[in-house]
Formats: sequence, C-alpha cells, structure tokens
Amino acid sequence: MPITPDHAGKVYAPTAPYEVTRVKLAEFAAAVGEPDLLEEAHPAAPPTFAAVVTNAAWDSLFTDPELDLSLRRVVHADQQFRYARPLRAGDVVTATLRIDKVRVRGAAEIVSVTVDVDDALGSPVLSAASTFLHTREAVA
Repeated sequence: MPITPDHAGKVYAPTAPYEVTRVKLAEFAAAVGEPDLLEEAHPAAPPTFAAVVTNAAWDSLFTDPELDLSLRRVVHADQQFRYARPLRAGDVVTATLRIDKVRVRGAAEIVSVTVDVDDALGSPVLSAASTFLHTREAVA
C-alpha cells in the first residue's frame, strides 16, 4: 500500500545515539570546501551539519515497507533548520522523524516531515523540516 494522507502523524523510533566529534565536524567542513569553518575553542557544527544527523532518521521513512517509497524516485524539494542551540563537538544526539503531511497529486506524492534532534538529556537541539516529492511508476 503506498503512502497516503492517512500516514500523517506517524512517528518513528529515535535513531541510535550519534556523537558529534571534532573529527566528524572537520570531515564535514572539508567535504563542503570550508576546512577553516570550525572555531578551535568552541567547535560548533556548521548549520548544515544537521543533515548528517537527520539522514539516519530519513532512513526509517524510506525503508518503511508500508509506505512503498523508492528513494530513486524522490526529489528533496525543501529543507529548513530551526535551532534551539548549536550542535557542538561532544554532543550525543538522537533524531526522531514524524510525517507531518502527505498530499497525493496523480502519480506524485508530496511528503512533509519533521526530524526533531534532542541531546542526551532529552533537551531539544534543533528541528529539521523537509519536503520530498515522490513519483510513482507510470501504470501501463
């Protein structure tokens, strides 16, 4: 059964804890072409580093057999991050995905999700809202 508007409100289990380390931050900064992006005294993650953490939560959405989504047919249409505080080296965080809204338009499904990222104490760090466009195979 493909994803439908009835799936709105579905919440997945939190991801395994992820430790933000100086090494991971440095690798990310180098990968985006900004090796000097990190502050030595207080290494805060670049704002887009949140995508590293939220991707694990997206896996639960894209591998859910109930939704019948094919990652090769998905376009990441929109992304917004809302920070309660910066991610920093030493943080251990989990990410929990919620399906906010599903709109079906012919062979296309527009799926809006939010991933809430919390620290080891359960305090909010950030929320990442994403919109995905998924298309179905044409039926002959």
